[in-house]
Amino acid sequence: MMLPFSVTGAAVALPSMAADLNSSVGGAQWVLNAFNVTFAALPLAAGSLADRVGRRRVLVGGITLVGAMALLVALAPSMILVDVARAVQGCGAAAVLAAGAAVLAHSTAGRRRQVAFGLLGTSFGTGLAIGPLAAGALVAVAGWRSVFLLVAAMSIAAWWCAIRAPESRNPNRPAFDLAGLVTFTAGLGCLSFAFVQATTASWSAPSTLLLLTTAVALVALFAIVETSRGDRAMFDIRLFRRAEFVAVVCQPFTVTLGFVILLIYLPAYLQGVGAHSTLTSGLLLLPMTIPVLVLPLAASHLAARTSVRAVLTGASTLIVVGALLLTTLDSTGSWLALALPLLPFGAGVGLAFGVMDNAAVSTVPVENAGAAAGIFNTMRIAGESVAVSGAAAMLTTLTAARLSGSTLSPDATVRIAGQAVQGHPDAVHHEALAASLTSAFHKVGLVLAALSLLGAVLTYLALAPRRDTPS
Repeated sequence: MMLPFSVTGAAVALPSMAADLNSSVGGAQWVLNAFNVTFAALPLAAGSLADRVGRRRVLVGGITLVGAMALLVALAPSMILVDVARAVQGCGAAAVLAAGAAVLAHSTAGRRRQVAFGLLGTSFGTGLAIGPLAAGALVAVAGWRSVFLLVAAMSIAAWWCAIRAPESRNPNRPAFDLAGLVTFTAGLGCLSFAFVQATTASWSAPSTLLLLTTAVALVALFAIVETSRGDRAMFDIRLFRRAEFVAVVCQPFTVTLGFVILLIYLPAYLQGVGAHSTLTSGLLLLPMTIPVLVLPLAASHLAARTSVRAVLTGASTLIVVGALLLTTLDSTGSWLALALPLLPFGAGVGLAFGVMDNAAVSTVPVENAGAAAGIFNTMRIAGESVAVSGAAAMLTTLTAARLSGSTLSPDATVRIAGQAVQGHPDAVHHEALAASLTSAFHKVGLVLAALSLLGAVLTYLALAPRRDTPS
C-alpha cells in the first residue's frame, strides 16, 4: 500500500507543491521522474541482492529508506532537495518490491501462494484506490507535506511487520553483476532524461536525440553483457526464448501503462482545466480505482477455475474498451461520463494485478524467486517509469501543437502546455488549453487502445496450452 501511494500521492500533491516551492516545469516533473527512474532501474539488482544477503534484510532496509526519504520530502525547503530525496526513495521502493515478493514466494507454495499473491495484488490495489482520494483530502485539509508524512507513518507499520518475516536466501550466492546493473540503470536513466528533455525542448532537439541514442546503445550493451556472463548474469536473457515468459513479463506494458498515465495525469487535468478541487478529483477517479481494490483476490480464484491466459487476455480486452471510450473525455462532463471509460480500465487492471506476480515467480525454482521477482518488477516499473515521463512529453507535445497557431512564441507555447499538463493552465489561454489538452488525452487513448489490443492478442497466443502438456 505504501509504494503505490508514494506515486499517486505525489502526483495529486504536485500542483500545490510546485506552487509552494516556486518550481519550474522541469523541476516539478522530476518529483515524479526522480522516483520512477530509480524505482524502475533497481528492482532487478535488489532482487539479486536479496537472494544473496537475505530477502528480509533487503526488505527491512528498503522500508526504512522509503520512510526516511518521505519524512525528508515533508520537511524540504526547496524542490532540488525534494527531487534528490525522491530519487533515493525510489531505491528503497525497488528493494521493497523485489524483496517483498521473494519473501512471499519462499514462505508459501501451491494454493497458499496463489492466495498470498492475490492478497498482494489487493493491497497494491488498495494503495492505488485510496491514493488519489486520501491525498486530495490531505492536501485540502493540511497541505501537500501531509501526504509525505503519511508515507513516513505507513513505513513504521510496514517495518514492524517486516522484521517478523522469515529470512531466506539463495544458498548458491552467485557473484554480483555490477556491469549489468550499471549498463541497465544508465540506459533507463538516459531514456527518462530524453522524455523530460522533450517536454522542455523538442523531440528533434540534438540533446533529446543524443539521449535517445545513448539509451538504445546502453540497453544493447546490457543485453550483450548479460549474454556473455551466462549463469552469472543477474538478468537471464535466455528466459526470453520462452513465449510464455515473454507474455508474462510484458504484461505490465500492455496492462498498467494506460492506468498509470491516467492515475498520474488525470488528477492534474481535472484540477487544472476542469477547475475541480484536489478532493473532488480524487473522488472522480473512484470508478477506476475501486475495481483495483476489489478484483485482484477474485482474479486469483477466477484463474484457478479457468486459466491465467483467460484472465490476462480478458484484462487487456477491458483496457482496450476503456481506452477507446477515453476519446469521449470532457473536462466539463458529468461524473457518469467520466466513469464510462475509467470503469473498464480499473476492472482490467484489477484482474491482472491478482495473477501477474504469481505467474512471474512461478516460472523459476523458488531459490531464484528474488531474481524472478526482480525481472518482472523491473519490466513493470520500467514500463511505468517510461509511461510517466513519456506521457508528460506526449501530452505536452500534442497540447503545444494544437496551440501553435496562436500569437505565442514556440518556447512560450511549450512552457504553458507543460504547465497545463501539471495542473496549472495559464488563465489568459485557459479555454484554448482546455480544448488542446482534452484533444491530447483523446489521442493518448487511441494509442493505448492499440497497445492493449496488441497485448491481448499476443497474450492469448503465447499462453496457449502446449499439446504435450495435460490440460
